[in-house]
Amino acid sequence: MSWFKNLQVYRLPAPWAFTADQLNAALVPHSYVPAANNELLRQGWDQPRPGSDLVHVVNRQFLLVLATEKKLLPASVINQVAKARAADMEEAQGFAPGKKAMKDLKERVADELLPRAFSTKTSTWVWIDPVNGWLVVDTSSPSRADDVLKLLLTAVDKLPVESLRVQRSPVAVMTSWLQADEAPAGFTVDMDATLRAAGESKAQVAYKRHTLEAADVGRHIDAGKQCTRLALTWDSKVSFVLDETLAIKSVKPLDVLQEKESSTCNDDERFDSDMMLMTAELAKMLADVVEALGGEAKA
Repeated sequence: MSWFKNLQVYRLPAPWAFTADQLNAALVPHSYVPAANNELLRQGWDQPRPGSDLVHVVNRQFLLVLATEKKLLPASVINQVAKARAADMEEAQGFAPGKKAMKDLKERVADELLPRAFSTKTSTWVWIDPVNGWLVVDTSSPSRADDVLKLLLTAVDKLPVESLRVQRSPVAVMTSWLQADEAPAGFTVDMDATLRAAGESKAQVAYKRHTLEAADVGRHIDAGKQCTRLALTWDSKVSFVLDETLAIKSVKPLDVLQEKESSTCNDDERFDSDMMLMTAELAKMLADVVEALGGEAKA
């Protein structure tokens, strides 16, 4: 399997006493089936592996996938067809259709075109670590992660999931790392960063594949800018970008981990081996990120 590239991170009780069989049974009534001809959108839980349950388990780690099927029916196409129909109506009845008639006409056109519309299917992956209490959605979009959580909450009654909260502000901590020109233990600062002014100007400077010179960065910090996005490497194993919302993006396993990957030719064994490696390393990395941000904030 491919590593998760973007991590929207949530918390569960650790350990979470919910078995894979219980979770699978809860998801089955909400499993994915292809959209009907007259449906614009269909979502449901799909099999992470062909022929598997809806919960794929490796080394006590759970993997889920949410399938989303959307029909492609652009408003411009509906408007074009409706406009042509309206012209025919005007010619036939001697006057143009009114506002309500046009609205009804567009709705009828959309209903007619929908069965012929192309559809796209996307997958959003979810990793649940019931041992260490992590729930991670592989997306860069907070709104998509929220949608996934809502569907999970619909399936699992009283799912005890919460947003990840830390003791110290990520912006303040990342700014302090740059100001001191020193990353926390176990991390190194890489060559991407964004600094933004807190005032009305919202002025910002972005470094891309650029050495972060302490003097240069320090001038921006002294001028009132703070770090909202910083590229880091954890334990010489995984590179990523941490942002002000605690989202972890652009995750990439480095050569030292890729060399560990299984060389077996069996797809199922390779998938499970990759999943075991990814979940083990990311669980440790997340714990270290939280520690570097002052530890977890408790209610």
